[in-house]
Order: sequence, then C-alpha cells, then structure tokens
Amino acid sequence: MATDYDAPRKTEEDLREEGLEELKARRADKAATLIDGDEVEEVETLELPGADLSDQSLTARVVPEQVDEFTCSRCFLVHHRSQKVKEVDGLPVCSECA
Repeated sequence: MATDYDAPRKTEEDLREEGLEELKARRADKAATLIDGDEVEEVETLELPGADLSDQSLTARVVPEQVDEFTCSRCFLVHHRSQKVKEVDGLPVCSECA
C-alpha cells in the first residue's frame, strides 16, 4: 500500500473527535436496529402451525417382530438376522454395536 508522505497528518485531537463521531454513529445504528414494542406484540401473537399438539393423539401401526428379525441387546433396534454378529450372555448383538 502506497503512503502519501505529503498529506497533512492528523493530530491526537482530530483522532479523538473522529473516534467520538464513530461511536455516535454506532450508537445510532444500534438504536435503529432495536425492535419496536408493536413488533414484539405482533411476534408474540403469532401462532406457528402445528405448535400446540396437546389435544392431538398420534397413532402408529406396530408390527410385531418377524421370524427373520432380532432385537439388538445394546441399541434395542430391530435388525434383519443377517446383521446378527454375536451373542453376549445369550443376547444378540448387531454388526453396528459389535
């Protein structure tokens, strides 16, 4: 970066004034970004779709474990018998947990 040595230099007082002006500008920017009270009330009254499910009941069809499946004794997930690697204390363990 080229430096212009002929340019007038700034004194400490000029730098202080520039610093104060910069701080005032920052404060004005912060004040502009604050949310108005009306906007806060608007946001509080907004209701998200599906937010309150307390009066709903979820139903899922449960299928019993099939003949060619097993439940891993460590992760408790149902896997196909091809993923059974070993048994620990007589309980099956899948390939992911082994």
